[in-house]
Amino acid sequence: MKIPVGILGATGSVGQQFIHLLRDHPFFEITALAASERSAGKSYREAVTWFLSTPMPDFVETMTVQTCEPNLPCRIVFSGLDASVAGPIETAFAREGYTVISNARNHRFDEDVPLVIPEVNSNHLALIKHQPYGKGCIITNPNCSTIGLTLAIKPLLDTFGVEALHVVTFQALSGAGYPGVSSLDILDNVIPFISGEEDKMRREPLKILGTLNENRIIPADIKISAQCNRVPVIDGHLECVSVKLKKSTSEDEIIRVWESFRSEAQEKDLPMAPLQPIHYFHESAYPQPKLHRHLDKGMAVSIGRLQTCPVLDYSFTLLSHNTIRGAAGTAILIGEMMVEE
Repeated sequence: MKIPVGILGATGSVGQQFIHLLRDHPFFEITALAASERSAGKSYREAVTWFLSTPMPDFVETMTVQTCEPNLPCRIVFSGLDASVAGPIETAFAREGYTVISNARNHRFDEDVPLVIPEVNSNHLALIKHQPYGKGCIITNPNCSTIGLTLAIKPLLDTFGVEALHVVTFQALSGAGYPGVSSLDILDNVIPFISGEEDKMRREPLKILGTLNENRIIPADIKISAQCNRVPVIDGHLECVSVKLKKSTSEDEIIRVWESFRSEAQEKDLPMAPLQPIHYFHESAYPQPKLHRHLDKGMAVSIGRLQTCPVLDYSFTLLSHNTIRGAAGTAILIGEMMVEE
């Protein structure tokens, strides 16, 4: 019997991706769609501007969109709410006994809320035991650009140690939500600013890669510098990274460590887990958003262009799908891991 789940912010870009990824899920069944008051009471077909390339699933077309109040016929909700409203709504659901798995930033740095990438720090889920919500809880997944970066850094940290890194991102338009960035702003252009993004990339990996100490996380000791740009690509965040390691090594050994990286999510063969979390490409012009963003269900991180760096130790380029790996897919994988455990 499948577990009933609801989607908060179901009409938005991340909400649509939740619906797409959950349409035939072996664990979960969508039983509630919720959005703003202007959408409530309408059928989902009437309320949404569907912009995914895959058709809207038939079973959601006639579902009535409800308000984001904790009276939905489920006990797990996936939140794709905008940060402007997510905080108090998610708290209200947790207080009423719901498990909230959120893509929003509002609770990411609450001391008792885990910030989780399942392949990296699933043990941090133990923090929910210290939350004041009784049977309810809040779990968050990180910012879309943070997820790709942290997945690439985790095997290096475990094997060689990491002292510092610098990252420059080239972030897709879908990361800005719908309707997103004005065409007059982004066509024939790159915008070298995304509000709040650089701060997230400096702070979030430190919590994710930190150490669980009973009821709190001791942040990792890594210096991170970040610069973020919006580019005219629909999906797929590209990131150029330079990293300083604590132990000397070789390019071949780094590639071996990336390619051999596996986690509990792969061992359990969870439905959303990529078979291989990190793929390395030896071709000089890879990875590219157009070619590699959907690799391994859109959940893999693609890496290429590893080379020595005259300022730090090594540099490389990575790519991840920002609304699948960077948002809905990771949230669903968190849900799958909680069900299994």
